[in-house]
Amino acid sequence: MNLGLHSKRIMVTGGNSGIGKSIVMRFIEEGARVVINYHSHPEFAKSLVSAIGEKGGTAIAIEADVSDPEAVQAMFKQVEDQWGGIDILINNAGIDGPRAMSWDADFTKWRKVIEVNLFGSFLCAQAALKQMIHQKSGVILNLSSVHELIAWSGYSAYASSKAAVGMLTKTLAQEAAPYGVRVLALAPGAVKTPINKNVWSDEEGLRDLLQKIPLNRVGNVDEVAKMAAVLVSDVASYVTGTTVYVDGGMTDYADFAQGG
Repeated sequence: MNLGLHSKRIMVTGGNSGIGKSIVMRFIEEGARVVINYHSHPEFAKSLVSAIGEKGGTAIAIEADVSDPEAVQAMFKQVEDQWGGIDILINNAGIDGPRAMSWDADFTKWRKVIEVNLFGSFLCAQAALKQMIHQKSGVILNLSSVHELIAWSGYSAYASSKAAVGMLTKTLAQEAAPYGVRVLALAPGAVKTPINKNVWSDEEGLRDLLQKIPLNRVGNVDEVAKMAAVLVSDVASYVTGTTVYVDGGMTDYADFAQGG
């Protein structure tokens, strides 16, 4: 299926590793031009841009802390100067923070999760919408999580931020729809990435995890990337203001398969 993404200008925040990197490569395969935002590990971003160039693709890497309003404005200004703006924004940058029960949580670290996951999504969406509303076209895809719905003990900041991203998505979609701009969210479940290797590489941890997934397997980053590509394409032109879950059925609460 031709998704019609050839030559589209796409920004992926947190695009130098994990799910973000996979999304970047999926768009490159579709012939899009990609802005790879990163905040740490510049060597990963530079290596990715180089690899894309060797394959004949087009990508640029821009360092910016998405929770910093001035850094976000500077990033979008650079893209506007180089490419005239973007057609699609993927708000992928996010952190989960250290595990701590709420009564033991360090507030500074708790707040940082909210700032990156929620404030970062808003600031980048705000900058993108200023252009998209004017051009009367565009798509914003926010990366959420199954924890938009499912509580996660020890990670109150992360779960709260993702629940907020879900409502932010709905609100921005409602505001932008009259201008022909779509805003939606993609929520992965258990996906195999380096950041959660301690779980899926541990026999006991993996066994516990699989009990929560009806499809009885951990997902891979390419499955998330493929769905991202579909959702921002015209194949999904009538989809906005909602969260699409790519979770193997985790939000179907597998524990209830044998009764309540």
